[in-house]
Order: sequence, then structure tokens, then C-alpha cells
Amino acid sequence: MAADTIAGRLEAVRRELPPEVELVAVSKFHPMSALAEAYGAGQRVFGESRVQELKSKVAATLAGEMAPGAPVPDDVRWHFIGHLQRNKVRQLLALRPALIESVDSTELLELIDSEAARLGIVQPVLLQAHVAREETKTGFSPEEMLEYFTARKFENLRATHICGLMGMASNTDDTERVRHDFATLRDLKRQIEALCPDLRGFSTLSMGMSHDRGIAVEEGSTMVRIGTDIFGEREY
Repeated sequence: MAADTIAGRLEAVRRELPPEVELVAVSKFHPMSALAEAYGAGQRVFGESRVQELKSKVAATLAGEMAPGAPVPDDVRWHFIGHLQRNKVRQLLALRPALIESVDSTELLELIDSEAARLGIVQPVLLQAHVAREETKTGFSPEEMLEYFTARKFENLRATHICGLMGMASNTDDTERVRHDFATLRDLKRQIEALCPDLRGFSTLSMGMSHDRGIAVEEGSTMVRIGTDIFGEREY
């Protein structure tokens, strides 16, 4: 397989990753033809950051565009990885995402829980932790996260399963800073597990993207979100 194709780049990324690390192919801003090529190469988990774009891609998948000439696939898993506005929660849950990775506040978590209960489903989520230097990134601070679990507020959830944490490192060429951020996320997850040893299924640590996945995996990532190194530059 040619190295400069989506299938070739996907295979190269997979070879780098340990078998226990799940690969999310970040497909936002890329056309269905690109997703179909990745699907044909065996990729099943895709990451989207806008509800409207996800809605159109779910519709395209149901119309057969993910696997042209084959039965409509039922094994595609969509992860929502972008900032989720509260007024988009109902639309998103109607699409049945496999995982919402970017729950960045208790208010958003409670709204997702309420909507999931209304739909009669259990929605898997990750809580987004903010450890990066940039103020533009969203998420719980480590202190807010520990306070949430210390108070065992997760016990109030009726229809939401917190599967772990997601986070991003600072956008910098300083690899020691990046490593520090990822280590902070790893240690935060461990602190939560120590606080709540009865917390079930809290196993995912989603961190690492195209430019920093190697460090993320070294620091304990169980899930990486790779876009550019699979699909190339985004098509806006």
C-alpha cells in the first residue's frame, strides 16, 4: 500500500501505537470520500467536533457513502471531540455518539445526563481536564475535578457513564512542558481512582494528537486522536 495514501498513513500510525491504545481518526473538515478510504483500510472510530457536520456524516453513512457498493455498515463509532454548546446537546444525543470526549463542566454533564435519561439511553462520556498553558482551552481544572469526585457527585448521574478523562497538552515545542501536561493528566486519573476505588469503567485516558502522540503514549494514554497524519491538512 502506498505510503502517501490515507490507507498507507493510517497503517503507519497503527504500527507506532501499542495494541492497547485506541486510535480515533479525527475526520472533522474532511470529506466522506476520505472517511470511506479509512474505513476500507479498517478504521472504525472517527472523531468529529461539530454537531452539524457529524449529523451530515451520519446521514451519509446511512446512505451508503462510507462503504460504497457494500451493505450499510453498522460498526462505525463516532466520537464527539469538540466544544459542545448546551443548545446542541439534544441534537448530538439523537445521533447516538459512541463517546462524548469533551464534557468540560458539571452543567454540561448534567444536561447530557438529563437528555440521555429522556431518551432512555446511557451515554458514555469523558471529562475534559484543562492542564495546558493556553486559556483558550476549556475543561475542569484539576482542583475542580478532584472536588467533583471527592464529593461523589457522579452518584447523582442517572443515564451517563463517565469512562475516564480527556485532555490536551500546551501548544508548544517545549517537549518537557508537553510531557509535564500529560503526566499531570495521568496522575489526575490515578488520584480519582484512589478517591473512588468503586468507580466502574473509569479506564480511558484520551490524550495525544498527531504532533505529540509519542509522548502521550509514554505517559499512559489509552486513546489518541489523530487527524493530520492520517487525512492530511484539513479542508475548510
